[in-house]
Amino acid sequence: MRKKKTYAVFGLGRYGKAVATELVDAGMEVLAVDTDQKKVNDLAAILPICKCADVTDPEVIARLGVADINTVIVCMASDLEASVMAVTLCKEAGVKTVIAKCATEMHQKILLRVGADEVVFPENESGVRLAKNLLSSGFIDMISLSKDTSIVEIEIKPEWVGKNLIELNLRKKHGFNVVAIREGKKVTVDIDPEQPLSEHITLIVLANTTKLAKFK
Repeated sequence: MRKKKTYAVFGLGRYGKAVATELVDAGMEVLAVDTDQKKVNDLAAILPICKCADVTDPEVIARLGVADINTVIVCMASDLEASVMAVTLCKEAGVKTVIAKCATEMHQKILLRVGADEVVFPENESGVRLAKNLLSSGFIDMISLSKDTSIVEIEIKPEWVGKNLIELNLRKKHGFNVVAIREGKKVTVDIDPEQPLSEHITLIVLANTTKLAKFK
């Protein structure tokens, strides 16, 4: 059985709180950290692993076990120096994916230069949407229609190539309703279910958000 992905969220302002709670609600293991003890106390009831700590300290990073976490989201855009230190220490610790929230394009360039794998602007990417996209690993994009339903663009798996939608039966196996096929910039909604799928296309599907979190 594949080991469950683990996440850490540094900074529990509105954005960080949204990311952390969305991941926790989906059943993920999340380490939530902030330097403000009041925020930690307020969120302890909804975030099981919530700690007050300074993530710009190498000893703290080691003590928190960050090296064993798959993805760290640094949500401290108002403090560039702290963000840079946190990103740097996480990458030095061996964290595979570090995502940082930023305030300006200049901050974005700096954070990418010191090792961030992805940088998001809060005005363009809500915390909830970021969390949903993390949960939908293997998907190209996700748009929430409601709490329970999303439209997702899915890459074709190697084992799907050459098979058609009837053979794959994605609705029965994964609860996915294929609504369109994209090939480059062309989107086709009039789908032939008997047409073999090629590796160059993606599927646009309507699906239950909970089932998406389980799909890998």
